[in-house]
Amino acid sequence: MGYELVAAVDLGSNSFRLQVGRVVDDQIYPLDSLKEPVRLAAGLTPQKSLDGPSQLRALEALARFGERLRGFDPGAVRAVATNALRVAKNAPQFLAQAEAALGFPIEIIAGREEARLIYLGVAHSLANPRTQQLVVDIGGGSTEFIIGRDIEPIELESLYMGCVGFSLQYFPRGRIEKPGMKAAELAARKELQAIVRQYKKTGWEAAVGSSGTAKALADILEMNGLSEGGITRDGLERLRGLLLHAGDLGKLTLQGLRPDRIPVLPGGLAIMLAVFKEFGLERMTFSEGALRLGVLYDLLGRYHHQDLRNATVQQFMRRYQVDANQAARVAATARGFLLQLLPEAVAEEQPDAQVLDWAASMHEIGISVAHSSYHKHSAYILANADMPGFSKMDQARLSRIVLAHRGKLERVQEIMPDSDDWLLIFSLRLAVLLHRSRDDAPLPAIGVKRNERGFAFGVDPHWLAASPLTTAALEEEGRQWAGLGMELRIKAGRGKSQAAA
Repeated sequence: MGYELVAAVDLGSNSFRLQVGRVVDDQIYPLDSLKEPVRLAAGLTPQKSLDGPSQLRALEALARFGERLRGFDPGAVRAVATNALRVAKNAPQFLAQAEAALGFPIEIIAGREEARLIYLGVAHSLANPRTQQLVVDIGGGSTEFIIGRDIEPIELESLYMGCVGFSLQYFPRGRIEKPGMKAAELAARKELQAIVRQYKKTGWEAAVGSSGTAKALADILEMNGLSEGGITRDGLERLRGLLLHAGDLGKLTLQGLRPDRIPVLPGGLAIMLAVFKEFGLERMTFSEGALRLGVLYDLLGRYHHQDLRNATVQQFMRRYQVDANQAARVAATARGFLLQLLPEAVAEEQPDAQVLDWAASMHEIGISVAHSSYHKHSAYILANADMPGFSKMDQARLSRIVLAHRGKLERVQEIMPDSDDWLLIFSLRLAVLLHRSRDDAPLPAIGVKRNERGFAFGVDPHWLAASPLTTAALEEEGRQWAGLGMELRIKAGRGKSQAAA
């Protein structure tokens, strides 16, 4: 069943934003929005940890958002965090407090996933999305570049430069001087050189800016008569002249410049000037669509059975030439075990069941690298590849479960004892063990149950006696669980009822 109201929370490196939308005929109409100028990236210490004041600002903002979201169904809210929390070394500790303040889970998304969601938001707000667009989104800690047509991205990149970091580094204490502006532009141009050739080769028909920096620049240029509409190269250069003439942020008197945007304006301007020069742009329009609108449409797609994560899994299976029949056998058996251990997994889109299905589908992708220790290769790919639709935390969880599907369980002993991940690992390990022959021979009725000491496994004794290889493998499996202080009790009986005894 779909939701009437959906909400997105964007924990940006400069601002935190909440967007509430009403769903009507598969379209999202903005209903309410909140913005808090947290400037999280400004709280990153030289050791890449978030300092106390920035954490406090963030938690206070999230508590206010949490009040607005009170009563929302968990499935109708998606919260994503971007570059500042991607790089912060103390992000895991902060995230626990942040989720408590907000009342909903928060995903740290990778740069390219951020770019994809930005494009999804922009594409849904363009008058003619069939035009091939270059979309530039200058954030607080990173800048995303996308070329796309309709709602499909063609090129996706995220570069580690943003208006907060650049303003702090090149314009300390609000001083705007020629050497600092020149150094900032050169630094940005150097970053851009890594992608500009490929982007020019792909090509675009129109350039679009999204998010805070682009909106601020468009407003300032238009309201001060520096541009007739949108963002222009001439207007940006005239604005740079005005900033250098003022020499100090405190002396700026520009129409349309909001107080919260003043500290990060020079860094954002320097990056945009570099973008115009490297990409050879003369004009850029502004789009209201951005990350949080993309998050809402992505959420809408998920509950309308258009979950991009499923498409990504299928694409990975093709790319890494996975034996689809074996993956299907393992997935079906593993899901059967999980249903006995976690009855609520009967729902097709129950999150744990989805993760188990994806893990079973991709557990053998590492064979494409090498058969020896393939589970380690699989886990590495899942942790580090660009996987559209998946957050970094989704990927880390998938990686852990796949790493643990065979071999030594001690590799994942850091998983908390009460975590449902153990149910997924047990179900997947057992399914892989039982399908070692890689054929369609039917399995006997098998019952599994979790108890205080670990797991129980019940099966027909005649089948067990006729399967010495499987029996030996189950005994080794018992030793692996014992190494973690958990028991695997093998009960020769009549399947489910015996395991449950």
